[in-house]
Amino acid sequence: MRRLGLALCALLLFATDAAAQVPYLSAGNPVRETLEIGTSTSEIAITPDFRGADLTVFGALGNADQLLLAIGQYDVVVTLEGPRENSIVRKKERLLGIWINRQSLNFERVPTSYSIATTRQIEDIAPRNTLTDLGIGVDYLPLTPTGYIGGRVNIGEFRQAYRRLQQAGGLYAHESSGVRFVSANLFRASLRLPANIPDGVHVVRAYLFKSGEFVSQKELRLRVVKTGLEQAITDAAHNQPVLYGIFAVLIALITGWLASLIFRKS
Repeated sequence: MRRLGLALCALLLFATDAAAQVPYLSAGNPVRETLEIGTSTSEIAITPDFRGADLTVFGALGNADQLLLAIGQYDVVVTLEGPRENSIVRKKERLLGIWINRQSLNFERVPTSYSIATTRQIEDIAPRNTLTDLGIGVDYLPLTPTGYIGGRVNIGEFRQAYRRLQQAGGLYAHESSGVRFVSANLFRASLRLPANIPDGVHVVRAYLFKSGEFVSQKELRLRVVKTGLEQAITDAAHNQPVLYGIFAVLIALITGWLASLIFRKS
């Protein structure tokens, strides 16, 4: 908490100094608001007993109109986006009493995880076309299909299925009250990282809106890394796949043999 408080104070001082250095501008050329952010940590370690974590994002507004601040005309949206990968969604249909994959759609470079926190409901912050253009929010993430698309494929249905699957797995989450102003110019956001969060470089983004209009954005990098046994298994699977496969088969054989001995005695 002390570290977080010092960081908030540093951001406030930065915003104050920046505002003090801006020369006087006429009403026809108003000062544009600025945004600065920081995080409670720059790296998340995934250990064998990892059960998820909370990430705190704090920030400061510069050159903000105090009257608009007082009446709640400024909104902040904070997102945490995981590494981007291609993802395939398959649709099962029943044929002769058996469920089989009949259709599939490949989405190009979609976030493997996505968390968002806002000052209020995102649809109340900005128009839907603005959210779509910026790609902010689970329902507005760009899901671009790639490859061959048959005439019978309903792209909208596959997009809904992908979002539903990611939300059910805890990888996509939305907290409509996750961002709070702790003072006139300072805000704090809380994002929940699920236990199954993918490792790699994640991106923290903060968006500033004024009276429904997009003003500014900032982003930071966050590393999620596996440690200990988790990292050793991952490295072996990627760097020495043959030995990893042989070891996995041996473990399965030994486990099966031990189980047969136990059940034979009982």
